[in-house]
Amino acid sequence: TSQTMNERLLALWGILCKVFTLLKSAQSTGEGSPSLKIAPGNTAFALHFYHLLASQSPGSNIFFSPLSISASYAMLSLGARSHSQTQILEGLGFNLTELSAWDIHWGFQHLLHAVRLPGDGLEMRMGSALFLSQDLLILPGFLNDSVAFYESKLFPTNFHNSVGTTQLINDHVREETQGKIVDLVSPLSTDITMVLVNYIYFKGKSWFKPFIPSMTTPQDFHVDENTVVKVPMMLQDTQHHWYLHDRHLPCSVLRMDYQGNMTAFFILPDRGKMKQVEEVLTPEMYFYKKLELHFPKFSISGSYQLDQILPKMGFMHLFSKQVDLSGITKERKLQVFHKAILEVDEVGAQAAAATGGFITFMSAQHNRRVLRFNRPFLVVIFSTNTQSILFLGKVVNPMNS
Repeated sequence: TSQTMNERLLALWGILCKVFTLLKSAQSTGEGSPSLKIAPGNTAFALHFYHLLASQSPGSNIFFSPLSISASYAMLSLGARSHSQTQILEGLGFNLTELSAWDIHWGFQHLLHAVRLPGDGLEMRMGSALFLSQDLLILPGFLNDSVAFYESKLFPTNFHNSVGTTQLINDHVREETQGKIVDLVSPLSTDITMVLVNYIYFKGKSWFKPFIPSMTTPQDFHVDENTVVKVPMMLQDTQHHWYLHDRHLPCSVLRMDYQGNMTAFFILPDRGKMKQVEEVLTPEMYFYKKLELHFPKFSISGSYQLDQILPKMGFMHLFSKQVDLSGITKERKLQVFHKAILEVDEVGAQAAAATGGFITFMSAQHNRRVLRFNRPFLVVIFSTNTQSILFLGKVVNPMNS
């Protein structure tokens, strides 16, 4: 069933994330970096959020930026007090017996700074904005800390003018994401006093090994046993790629690098082999091998109203009258929105969002393998210099943009 498939995909994803976090790069920030201390919590939150979305919409595309969401709520916790602060940070996956609140904020400061650093062939913009009622008195401590740790922007807003407020928020997000994300929020109710938006815009200007556009042709994509759609399928038949597959591991994990410090992973389970993958995914080994690679050209998106999702993940107080945001203001009515978009083509990929072992690399030059991404698969966009998952998703139907 679709429910079983999502559970299996989640199990596979959880195991693979352990592999991803072990990947080491020459650009790694180092074992002592504050950003690496918060990496396990960020990964835990990403998987928990994915599981919730997959269980709610088992047959739908999923795409979001866990880093963008986590950073926004960590920033909001600067103004939370007592149990509300604990609930937010623990909901984000952090163990507060091992990390203090300031360890977490310090880690995010380093992580966000590293992610925002310009790189060859990459363009990245990430940030958050808090729109607050102009009638509120905002405490200076929160203002100073949110800028110092998260480089956040705060906007006094007239929520009595619903149309004007909606336009103000949408214009800001559209400008910050280079026009990729439009109409993030619909008209708001006049009793709202705070709106938190987070955004991240990523453009991998070029794959390290780009596709040739003239070789893209329409091919079948099997959404499920009963549904087949035509997709523009890109082709590479002379390139070598890092991938993971053997007779003990009935799935393929393709690694495709961007020019710069970003990497994309695509996980393709073999037909009918998901259970075996869950049971035997222990050899942590990639092979560098010539592939005849068939990969869809696609665009997917995800749009989520987080105040309706996160209470199911333990954020019970944050959207209720019990929330204590007295470090920001006395008012409590909060809404949070998140939207993410991924575009993959022959040149590269563009993504935007608003809101213990070792890896062994081996070279195998013989016997070119054919790898067709013509059925549902998982995708992760990974920052190698921070060891962080920037985007996470599942492509069920590449033609549902």
